[in-house]
Amino acid sequence: MEDEIQQEQASPEVQARIRASFDRQGLMGHLGAHLSHIAPGRVHIMLPSRPEVTQQHGYFHAGATSAIADSAGGYAAFTLFPENTEVLTVEYKFNLLSPAAGDHIEAVGTVLKSGRTLTVCRLEVFGIQGDQRKLVANGQQTLIRVARPEQ
Repeated sequence: MEDEIQQEQASPEVQARIRASFDRQGLMGHLGAHLSHIAPGRVHIMLPSRPEVTQQHGYFHAGATSAIADSAGGYAAFTLFPENTEVLTVEYKFNLLSPAAGDHIEAVGTVLKSGRTLTVCRLEVFGIQGDQRKLVANGQQTLIRVARPEQ
């Protein structure tokens, strides 16, 4: 089942909308994060290890870890929203399960329930070192669908 989810891709139009929005996020660019997978209701964001995103012990900082998780969930929800809408986080609960270490971390946002107004997502972050993948954080998030502001 995981392999099937990994292979599924969002339509080119949805991918373009997600990438354009992601590119406008100053924090993701500042951190060096990038989108690695966009599927209906599921988005992956990768963050390479470098000194600027670590804390004093050399692990990925909790702020960086939770920031990419928040964005992964938000964009997972956004894949299911109509074109004339935007997404905002209402709240999220995040548990750090073990120190986030590795060559990079990967946040995976997965829609659990998409509603007309509110959407709930599962958030997972994995530390990846070579071919080893370890769950280092997880959480749940609620998002709201809002009308796109007039430009």
